Amino acid sequence: MIGLADCNNFYASCERVFNPKLDRKPVVVLSNNDGCIIARSNEAKKLGIKMGEPAFKIKGIIEKHNINVFSTNFALYGDLSRRVMNTFRTEVNKMEVYSIDEAFLDFTDFLDKDRLVQLKMKVQKWTGIPVSIGVAKTKTLAKVANHIAKKHTKAGVFIFEDEDLVKRALNVFPVEDLWGIGRKNAKRLKEVGIHTALQFRETNTHWIKRNLSINGVKLQKELKGEICYPLKLTTQRKKNICTSRSFANEINEVKKLREAVSSHANTCAIKLRKEKSCCSTVGVFLNTNPFKSKAEQYYPYKMFRLDVPTNDSIEIVKFALKGLDQIYLPSYIYKKAGVIVGRTVPESQVQLSLFDNLDRDKRRKVNSVVDRINKRMGKDKVKLAVQGTGRKWKLKQEKLSPCYTTRFADMLEVKV
Repeated sequence: MIGLADCNNFYASCERVFNPKLDRKPVVVLSNNDGCIIARSNEAKKLGIKMGEPAFKIKGIIEKHNINVFSTNFALYGDLSRRVMNTFRTEVNKMEVYSIDEAFLDFTDFLDKDRLVQLKMKVQKWTGIPVSIGVAKTKTLAKVANHIAKKHTKAGVFIFEDEDLVKRALNVFPVEDLWGIGRKNAKRLKEVGIHTALQFRETNTHWIKRNLSINGVKLQKELKGEICYPLKLTTQRKKNICTSRSFANEINEVKKLREAVSSHANTCAIKLRKEKSCCSTVGVFLNTNPFKSKAEQYYPYKMFRLDVPTNDSIEIVKFALKGLDQIYLPSYIYKKAGVIVGRTVPESQVQLSLFDNLDRDKRRKVNSVVDRINKRMGKDKVKLAVQGTGRKWKLKQEKLSPCYTTRFADMLEVKV
């Protein structure tokens, strides 16, 4: 049996862990640059606030109902996610971390409702994060079970124990809410009279393969209890890594763009080294503001293929800045910049070039020392000069909460 453990309203719950005054009060979390709603507490949902809604459009509702608004604090969310996942690992032998707030758990050894309740209570006690757990034979059914646990049970846990229970649940479960269906496929299915998950499960398999490809067939088999997506117990190497940010204010100055691009490129290099990978391509892109319909738009992209795959910060930043110089036009005002490194290979399998004259051993030692210093002393304590010091291009985060668990200066003080 496979269980799906999902943190309830994760970002909003993280904000509440160290601020109990927020309990039972409406909370929303905004996207990058404090743009749109990306997380809502149950209280905020009841007020009719929709996911993805621009914050400026609901300013009146926020003020009227005294809604607590926060900027995204990914340092806090990432650390609490790690703590939640580590708590799961104390109770199960096998698990797959599916996302920042979800994990598939293996319950083939032993399963009953009490075990799920105890696990849920343990996570709440150890981390302060509420979770819901749904268990079934397959991942797809576990997703459905988790939905039922979250929406329709007091205990927050649910098990598909027999086929009759599965049928009754799928008969009222909307097809658009199925894992992997999406809006386009849901619209196509409804046009031919398929409105529920049970109807989808009983549809002709050849029709599904013809219209929804092999992924649709796998989804149908999973709904029938046949495992098509087993647990992934090892982390797969990322084929591409992208670091990009929208600017708080639009930028035209090439100096600020160089600072932003070099910082993004350095972040990509750090991520590569953490995965013990090297990239074979480096790309850089710029975007103007797509919401300014009257302004002329420009979305350039430049990619370089490297003779020798690398994870060296200096080398990756060099190529990213070279690309920026080739695509930058002073006649445009830019809203976003990013760097993409791709075609990754294991660090131990890099194919060298006969004409390569870079001292890669020396660079590797330099990067290793810098990474250790930054890990111990704090992010970007040592960095490349081209990254600058002002960060005038950084994200708008006016309502950022403290980094309670990752920054000494933000630790809670208890006065007796």
